[in-house]
Amino acid sequence: MSKEPSSGLESAMQMLIKTFHKYSGKEGDKYTLSRGELRELLTEELGNYLGSAQDKDAVEKVMNDLDSNNDGEVDFTEFIILMGALTVACNDFFLEYKKDDKEEKKE
Repeated sequence: MSKEPSSGLESAMQMLIKTFHKYSGKEGDKYTLSRGELRELLTEELGNYLGSAQDKDAVEKVMNDLDSNNDGEVDFTEFIILMGALTVACNDFFLEYKKDDKEEKKE
């Protein structure tokens, strides 16, 4: 793997890795996110998309949904599953928005 990304997708992949490691390891294992680290990441990095990421119940639900191996932490694989699901949700939202916009223009 070269150090400099040569495409937008490679840059996005590097950003996901860097963002995960920016928050992981502050409260323990450097390769996982604790509940507090996950809350901080969601608030700082996805606040515009997730809204009230500071809501303890919302973070707890995300954590429980992500923590597939039930170890109380989110590893990188579990984090990427979250990013993929959020990306799909955003894509679906924008496709629906675009469809609604086209229908309004026809009227």
